[in-house]
Amino acid sequence: MTAHLSNRWQQQLRSAFKSITALYDYLELDTHDLFSDEAHLNFPLRVPESFAARMEKGNPNDPLLKQVLPVNEEMQTVAGFGLDPVGDLQAMTETGVIHKYQGRALLINTGSCAIHCRYCFRRNFPYSDFQLGNQKQAINYLNEHLDISEVILSGGDPLLLSDAKLVTLIKEMNTIEHLKRIRIHSRLPIVLPDRINKGLIKALTYSEKKIIMVMHCNHANELNVEVAKACEKMRQANIMLLNQSVLLKDINNNVFQLAQLSEKLFSLGVLPYYLHLLDKALGTAHFEVSKTEAVSLMQQLQAQLPGYLVPKLVKEEAGKAAKTIVY
Repeated sequence: MTAHLSNRWQQQLRSAFKSITALYDYLELDTHDLFSDEAHLNFPLRVPESFAARMEKGNPNDPLLKQVLPVNEEMQTVAGFGLDPVGDLQAMTETGVIHKYQGRALLINTGSCAIHCRYCFRRNFPYSDFQLGNQKQAINYLNEHLDISEVILSGGDPLLLSDAKLVTLIKEMNTIEHLKRIRIHSRLPIVLPDRINKGLIKALTYSEKKIIMVMHCNHANELNVEVAKACEKMRQANIMLLNQSVLLKDINNNVFQLAQLSEKLFSLGVLPYYLHLLDKALGTAHFEVSKTEAVSLMQQLQAQLPGYLVPKLVKEEAGKAAKTIVY
């Protein structure tokens, strides 16, 4: 692979939309359609063009656009919605290390993302204070806790790390005998599929542990030919592919969309894994779907699809020993 091709994802990252006006011009939308400059200043817009290209031009209600567009509702204060909805900070055992569940530890590898999803549960997370700074300190923690069999690379998005940094981290993980798996949670295979290039695949193959890629896709329209190619590369490298989604009002809260998403994911070799009830982060209340509606949707989905295509409906609650299975 030429240097130009291997760096294409970084070029795309740099040229991502950061201006609402520029995005609206690209999508041929009227700037009078609802958006919020105040919400944009609070949590800036960021959308790679490769993702924007999957949005329907001229449609202000496009389900992909609604995931990234700053709107006035974000500035409302709603009871029960706060800065740390899932208790990450209270579960931080070392800087950048969250040890919340038995047998698993999560590393906050970076505070950066390729796309700013408006419903993000870490949109208010103080990354400058708590992202992984001292890798040796984190590795020592993992070495000392023999009960940890799985490490989760998170963020931000861990695939924004360079290939060299990933190799260094993976090689450190290889030295920890009690580790069995490395799980990577990333939106990049979906929103910036060029990141899944030969350099990244080679970096991941340094792992002597099983690699699991948990992608994040909420709507079937997010899946295109480029995403399919990225999934195929990972499958050929023996990387297990799972998907987690968030149930989002007016985006995917109907049985047709959920069924279509599961079917399309499976056609790419990706197994539906979790469907999350919204984590109650400040600024996200307008996305919330009630538990009652969510369970009804799952019952309808279960009646339509084979069991292996029905994700678990879950919610995360601060201080609990595991995710709560809602359905």
